[in-house]
Amino acid sequence: MLSVSGARGLVGKSMTPEVARDFARAFTGHLRSVRDARSPSTIVLGRDGRASGTALARAVADGVTSSGFDLVDLGIVATPTVGLMIGHLGAVGGIMITASHNPIEWNGLKTLNSDGLALPSPDANAVIGRFRSGAADAPCARGCATTRDDGNATHVARVLAEVDSAAIRSKSFRVALDSVNGGGSVAGGLLLQALGCEVVHLNAQHTGVFAHTPEPLEVNLGQLMSTVAGDGSISVGFAQDPDADRLALVDETGRFVGEEYTLALCALRLLQRHGSGVLATNLSTSRMIDAIASRFAGARVVRTAVGEANVVAGLRPANGIGGGEGNGGFIWPRICWVRDSLSAMALVLELMTHEGKSLSELVRGIPRYAMVKQKLDLQAIGGCAAVAPALDKVAAFFHSDPLARIDRTDGIRVDLAAGWVHLRASNTEPIIRVIAEASDVSAANELCARCRRAAGIQ
Repeated sequence: MLSVSGARGLVGKSMTPEVARDFARAFTGHLRSVRDARSPSTIVLGRDGRASGTALARAVADGVTSSGFDLVDLGIVATPTVGLMIGHLGAVGGIMITASHNPIEWNGLKTLNSDGLALPSPDANAVIGRFRSGAADAPCARGCATTRDDGNATHVARVLAEVDSAAIRSKSFRVALDSVNGGGSVAGGLLLQALGCEVVHLNAQHTGVFAHTPEPLEVNLGQLMSTVAGDGSISVGFAQDPDADRLALVDETGRFVGEEYTLALCALRLLQRHGSGVLATNLSTSRMIDAIASRFAGARVVRTAVGEANVVAGLRPANGIGGGEGNGGFIWPRICWVRDSLSAMALVLELMTHEGKSLSELVRGIPRYAMVKQKLDLQAIGGCAAVAPALDKVAAFFHSDPLARIDRTDGIRVDLAAGWVHLRASNTEPIIRVIAEASDVSAANELCARCRRAAGIQ
C-alpha cells in the first residue's frame, strides 16, 4: 500500500528490509531535489515496537546514510514524538516505522517533512514515483547515524508546558492506560505521572508483539474496560494505538466512549480556552465537532479529505487552533502537526478538571449521533478499477434528491436530512470504506445500505 500515509505491507512479503531501504532512499532523493543545499541534512527515525521494526530500522538507516544524510535514531517512540523532534533538532524530515493500527503481520514507513507533518499529497506522490521508478541519487559521502534517548522527555515537557498542569495535579486522578506494547508507552506513562495521576499501566512493555488486536476499538479493549470498571476508583481509561497517534476513551464506569469523542472533547476544551477559532477535520468524522463549534460565536469547522496531511492543509492556512480525525487522532499545533495521543490525554484531563465533571457527564453534554463503519475487501468488488464507477453511480443515485449535498473531495460524501454517508477507498488498507452517521444505528445502517445498493457493491 503506497499512499499519502506512506508505505505499508506484509512483513517478509511486500514489506522487507530492501523495500524499506529503497523507500527511504526515495524519500531522501525527493528531499534533495526540493531543499536548499545549505539547509540541514538530518533525518529523525523512530519505530513503534513491532519486532519487525528492528530490521526495518537498520535498512532505513542504511538507505538514509548511503544517500548522504545524517540520521538520528530515537528508538521506540510515538509518531508525534518524531514529528516534534524534527523541529527540536532542526532536521529536514523524519521516518516513522509503523503500520499504525494494522495487525502485527504488517509494518510500514510514515514520512514527515521539515515541519514535522505528514507529506502533502504532491510530495507523497513524488516519493512514490521515485520509489516505483527505482531512481537513484548520485554517489555521495555517507552520512552519520547516531542515537538519542531524550525524545519521550522532550515530548512530555512540551505538553506539560501547554496545559494547566497544576490544576490537573490537584485532582490526583487515577487513570488506566493501555499502550498496546507500542511506541507511546514510555511517554504516555511519564506524562500521566507528571500530571499527578496514579497510573494503572496495561501492556506497557516493549515485547515486540501486541497483547491484543491493536486498533483501539471496543471489541479490542476488554481488558481496559474491565480494569476501569474494577472497584470504581479509576476516573478514565485511555487506549493508544501502536504508534500513539490515536486515542480512544473509556469512562469511569468502564464503558467504551469511543474514538470519535476524542476530537470532540479536545475541540471543546480548545474553544473554551480561546473563545472561538477554526477547527479542521475530515469528511468521515462525526458532526459532533460541528455541534460543539456552533456554541461559540465565530467558530467554524473546515472539512477536508481523509488523511492527516489533508487535515493539516485545512488547518494551517486558517491559523486553526486544533483539529484531527474521528479515528481518535487529535492535532494540537502548539505541540506538533501530527496526531498526538499525549496532547489528547492532557486536554481531556484538563477539561474534566475545568468542568469538575466526570467523563461520562462530559459525554452526555455533547449531542449524540450513531455512526456505522463498514469495510469491504477491495478485490472482492473488482479492485481499484471498480472504485470510480461506484462513486459515479452513487452521485447519480442521490442527484435527484433536492436536499442532498454531494461532496467528491475524497470518494463521495452525501449529506441528507437524515444524516450523511461517505464512500471511499482506504489509504492504508486494500479495502473500501462505507461510513454513515444518523440519529440512531438503524438509520445509519440504512444509509450505508442505500449507498451500497446505489454503488452496486452489495
